[in-house]
Amino acid sequence: MTEFAVVDTAESFAAAVDRLAAGTGPVAVDVERASGFRYSQRAYLVQLYRREGGVLLVDPIAVPDVTAVQRLLGDEEWVFHAASQDLPSLRELGLDPARIFDTELAARLLGWERVGLGAVVEAALGISLAKAHSAADWSTRPLPQGWLEYAALDVLHLVDVRDRLEAELAGAGKTEIARQEFEATLARAPRPPRSDPWRRLSGLHAVRGRRNLAVARELWRAREEYAQQQDVSPGRLVPDRALVAAVLATPQTKQALASLKDFTGRASRSQLDRWWDAIVAGRESADLPLERMPSDALPPPRAWHERRPEADARLKQARPDVEARAAELAIPTENLLTPETLRRIAWEPPHPVTAETVGDALRAHGARQWQIDVTAGLIADAFVRAPQSAGEQAETAS
Repeated sequence: MTEFAVVDTAESFAAAVDRLAAGTGPVAVDVERASGFRYSQRAYLVQLYRREGGVLLVDPIAVPDVTAVQRLLGDEEWVFHAASQDLPSLRELGLDPARIFDTELAARLLGWERVGLGAVVEAALGISLAKAHSAADWSTRPLPQGWLEYAALDVLHLVDVRDRLEAELAGAGKTEIARQEFEATLARAPRPPRSDPWRRLSGLHAVRGRRNLAVARELWRAREEYAQQQDVSPGRLVPDRALVAAVLATPQTKQALASLKDFTGRASRSQLDRWWDAIVAGRESADLPLERMPSDALPPPRAWHERRPEADARLKQARPDVEARAAELAIPTENLLTPETLRRIAWEPPHPVTAETVGDALRAHGARQWQIDVTAGLIADAFVRAPQSAGEQAETAS
């Protein structure tokens, strides 16, 4: 078995990057984080591979300045599997490729049923990868040799997979489609932070009343602050269900909170003062959250028939046509056009409805040109065919 070493000094990093720069062709890249263990989504290991340059496993904690990779290799094509997962962590390190090839996305566009890294490598090259350490705590130091082997294999075969997929895309006439999708992945802006992230507490739906919601909010904030200080995943300190249990139990004293058996977690008792202070702050807060937040989310499609029957008719007319076109192209429907985009257009269609106006509406919702070329005309035709009034719908149903 090949022994892999972590590059954890500035000197060894400089020499290793020079070897990669002297290599040829695209650069395979992967990132290991410690999701579920640490608060941050920072990279704890960066893996790179290039033909004739070998594998490079970099510890970005020990070598925080890795921008030589950007300087020497930033203009090369970088090969990822599921690039959208790794790009944010890489950008935190000052690494931002100019061009990418995403093997997971390419496999989706080719209609491959299984698109995980192991499945794609096996289908493309006939090589089986062990995925035993995919959920490991990559902030562990030193990293075990078995983990390093796993990490190296994540990039070692990726360029060969890329070449196979590029040939498959060309044979299927999907090279341009893939190019547009890769560019869109690179250009996608980060999601803006949620205005009320505490509302994502699992089980919060059981909490009633604005005062109790204020308590839940303050408990969430206290846990978030402590988790960030400790760089620990919040749920490992006190799980969501424990915070919600504390809200629902309405303890009247700190001792009552301590005796609550459902208030669990490794920091539930060691930080008892912190949690009790949060409960008191919520109970005394003058800033009471609304029970229901205004949202631009569409109603669930099952409610459309009553809420907006014309939109319901448009969606029911267009959705099968989009699904049929996706099947013809051997592309998953959600990659041809996201269901949310189709629902938005059906709910608020352009006027008048033409292929051009539908195309403009799709573009405004982030659709790529190839998606517009394929779907705008058939969506416009479907909307025109859809019954436009309750009377028409009743007549059509009969």
